[in-house]
Amino acid sequence: MLENLSATILPMQSKVPMLSKVLVANRGEIAVRVIRACREMGIATVAVYSELDRNALHVRMADEAHALGGRTAAESYLNTEAILEVMARTGADGVHPGYGFFSENADFARAITAQGVAFIGPNPEAIEIMGDKISARQAAERSGVSGVPGTTELITDPAQVRAFAAEHGYPVAIKAAYGGGGRGMKVVAQESLVEEAIDSAQREALSYFGRDEIYMERYLEKPRHVEVQVLADMHGNCVYLGTRDCSAQRRHQKLIEEAPAAGIDPDILAAMGDAAVRVARGCDYVNAGTVEFLYEDGHFYYLEMNTRLQVEHPATEMVTGIDLVEQQIRVASGEPLPFAQQDIEISGHAIEVRINAEDPAEGAFLPSPGAITGLRAPSGYGTRWDGGYEAGDEISQFYDNLVGKLICWGKDRPTAIARTLRALDELEVSGVATTIGADAAILAHPDFAALDHSTKWVEETLDLTGVTCSPDPGRPAADTEPLAPKNIDVEVNGQRYVVRMWVPETAPAVAAPGPGGAKRPKRAAAKKSGGSAGSGDVVVPMQGTIVKVMVAVGDSVEVGDPIVVLEAMKMENNVCAEKSGTVADVRVGEGESVGGGDVVAVIE
Repeated sequence: MLENLSATILPMQSKVPMLSKVLVANRGEIAVRVIRACREMGIATVAVYSELDRNALHVRMADEAHALGGRTAAESYLNTEAILEVMARTGADGVHPGYGFFSENADFARAITAQGVAFIGPNPEAIEIMGDKISARQAAERSGVSGVPGTTELITDPAQVRAFAAEHGYPVAIKAAYGGGGRGMKVVAQESLVEEAIDSAQREALSYFGRDEIYMERYLEKPRHVEVQVLADMHGNCVYLGTRDCSAQRRHQKLIEEAPAAGIDPDILAAMGDAAVRVARGCDYVNAGTVEFLYEDGHFYYLEMNTRLQVEHPATEMVTGIDLVEQQIRVASGEPLPFAQQDIEISGHAIEVRINAEDPAEGAFLPSPGAITGLRAPSGYGTRWDGGYEAGDEISQFYDNLVGKLICWGKDRPTAIARTLRALDELEVSGVATTIGADAAILAHPDFAALDHSTKWVEETLDLTGVTCSPDPGRPAADTEPLAPKNIDVEVNGQRYVVRMWVPETAPAVAAPGPGGAKRPKRAAAKKSGGSAGSGDVVVPMQGTIVKVMVAVGDSVEVGDPIVVLEAMKMENNVCAEKSGTVADVRVGEGESVGGGDVVAVIE
């Protein structure tokens, strides 16, 4: 489809040795994406995995796989010593961090390079400058790029937030100083919510990034989120590969991204690109990165720089014809970029849809961990599926809930929207609830088509009444089956091997299509955060961990008051009362794990 776009890429005459074995220090969809790119380049791959990911897709695809131990991120994918030990044992000469986990951790990058191994990302100094959002603001300002009004000091006292709001007004955005992607970000709408927002932002930041420092800035009323993909090499070359619009968000996390950003004056987009390159050059940036801006009323403001590959990078690949992961590896091997700024061409329009394991729940977006019993990816012209799971794989409450990404290309934006809606209609996922219904509602809405949406549009304007999803369990396996040869995964001294054995054959757990084709997951009433209406039972809607108990026995509560805060899939969810009364019993404590349907409190 995009063969003509590759013509702008100059033939590569490699003068430095290419990496020969890459350890992928991540999991899920991005680990699969990196492994595929390495395979195409003839590079061997090493996967690492937690106890819960023992037979994950990225483990099955890699040339070799090694156990990190542990279940949670902190015990496994955030265990520097374990990853370094695997790196040394396997002889890997490159480490790709993916996104999330250690991808923006300067100490991790420094530990990798100290062993003489290439870190496939920016240098540690650039990560430190841009990873600390406060020093990043200062670096951008030194480059002549202004940000949204905010602080250049960390929040240590709620009084700082109140003083800032007194000058700039509410709402105020409290954000993780060492994070991104909406994690650890809370919006304070009024003074009484300052302490609660600070506590929640710090918990999420610590859980996802391992650090709980936070800062604040003014929260714009109706901005669009526009970002610029940059790519820089070790030889002083730096280019930007167009823009992306990521305004369709919930909980400050992106649902749909598109490239390029549409409906904005080309001169403004060019100015954004120039500003992004200046920011990157200002911190001696190398490798792929993204500079993010907020755009409102003809003006744009620097937001942050993500010193890693972005989840939405395939949208840029589809309109430029440039494989960003390949370029990351080539840059890390010491090669110069094979193109200059004038060689970059944008062709058509691309839309990327994140398919998350969440029930849209009429706008509540409740996490839905569990086993994927069936998955049918769409295909066709201009259609791409980047998945991290297959049928039979498990979506764990301990990790991110991204099932995969659907990316569609069209000759223009209306064509891309229509193609994406068609592909969403083909996409079949059973066993867990997904955001497919909400994604379709966004794409089909006239506001989205008219570009009359902002980062707050999904939560404040979009009507998702009736848009819910209950998991379709799929078809059960047959009762009796003959023996058949199977490849069985075993682990010896922490390394994964495949052994061929004769075992009972298991029928594929894929939902059987009906006469009219594959069935859609059944729609059901929205999940509630408490018990049944009028009952005194406060019930958690999904498995997770209680991070905060908001009430005590004897407290008086009203309908809608938060009873506990539940963390599932790295997101915090308030479990609220559905009956006014007095708290008669609290059955959980902070740090306890609960399952879907568990009663955590009783109201009389």
